[in-house]
Amino acid sequence: MNIPIIYEDAWLLVVDKPAGILVIPSPKKEMRTLTAILNEDWEHKKISYRLHPCHRLDRETSGLIIYAKGKSMQKKIMQEFKKRKVKKIYLAFVDGYPNHNYGRIDYPIENKSAITKYEVLMKAKDFSILKVIPLTGRTNQIRIHLKKIGHPILGETKYAFRRDFKIKVKRLFLHAQALEFLHPITKKMLYLKSPLPLDMHSFLKQQGIRTESLCLH
Repeated sequence: MNIPIIYEDAWLLVVDKPAGILVIPSPKKEMRTLTAILNEDWEHKKISYRLHPCHRLDRETSGLIIYAKGKSMQKKIMQEFKKRKVKKIYLAFVDGYPNHNYGRIDYPIENKSAITKYEVLMKAKDFSILKVIPLTGRTNQIRIHLKKIGHPILGETKYAFRRDFKIKVKRLFLHAQALEFLHPITKKMLYLKSPLPLDMHSFLKQQGIRTESLCLH
């Protein structure tokens, strides 16, 4: 399986996760995970240390994920996430049109604080394209929050019914497009970006939308 590498140094590996694959095994103990694939490749290259994911993405979410080369580095990056020092930017194609071009969703998940900011980048026929920044990291936070404001992500099946969407797509159209954080060792600010996945790109092309017009900065 070809997993694009977006960034690599002596301590970190950042890859572009395809949709449809888990980061780590689920309770069903699925063994074909992104972490297993990467570490198998590492073994073939005779590299002794293992890769450890520093955060997670849903199975159907594509995009950037940080791996640490060793447990101590994993701990450092996870601390940065805990302190909310890692900025994550997602692209979401949602049903309908939010009332405001900018918004902040403050709605607890499992009795824990959960905050998501969003910006409407574009409105198209029956759907909108949002830039989404989660300020907290609850499980399925973006999916729950966008459903809460009445604009579930296209392809959502867990928190919405397919029959309720005017536009049908084959998977959840949520992409972790950019990461910004201070490297804990080099102390350099990293801004990493992933290209739009082929399926989302093709969908926009079918809608007559040019992807170059989507600016996340």
